[in-house]
Amino acid sequence: MTRSRLPPSSLRIVGGRHRSRVIRFPALPGVRPTPDRVRETLFNWLGQDLTGMATLEPYAGSGVLSLEALSRGARLSVAWDAQKALVQALTDNAVLLGETGLEARCVEAATALQQETRFFDIIFLDPPFDDDPWPGLFEACAERLKSGGWLYAEAGHPLMSSAFFELFRQGRAGQVYFHLFCRV
Repeated sequence: MTRSRLPPSSLRIVGGRHRSRVIRFPALPGVRPTPDRVRETLFNWLGQDLTGMATLEPYAGSGVLSLEALSRGARLSVAWDAQKALVQALTDNAVLLGETGLEARCVEAATALQQETRFFDIIFLDPPFDDDPWPGLFEACAERLKSGGWLYAEAGHPLMSSAFFELFRQGRAGQVYFHLFCRV
């Protein structure tokens, strides 16, 4: 297996119509994009075709999960981040890819989750590992996820099922534990 020769703060879309396209984002502290191998696993679990689905990424960072979802046919990918430079880079990447289904906003995830009224098919969660927002975050996301919808979560430790979600699959890559939950 050859190592990627992409410059830092760059990622390659791993699937869908934008497969192999490179996105760039600012090298800011705390930005920890989901690695290629983990994204491949996630979208194998979800299925490669997300046609017509709506996704939410409250802690967008690079926004690569939203862009991967759009690449696989999602009709809408809502992405939030508290850092304006990341939101701008995500918006710029969507324009470069010719994607019109991205809705990106500079906002804190907790605030935006309280204000959001739409329902989503998939929610991607990757909060800062220094935080431990999981009990409240699971409840807030359960209110925004369609019945039978999927919640993907990355954490620095294993997560367990909750009253709202049943663990479907999980894995580990280095220090990252990744999980796919189904809304019960």
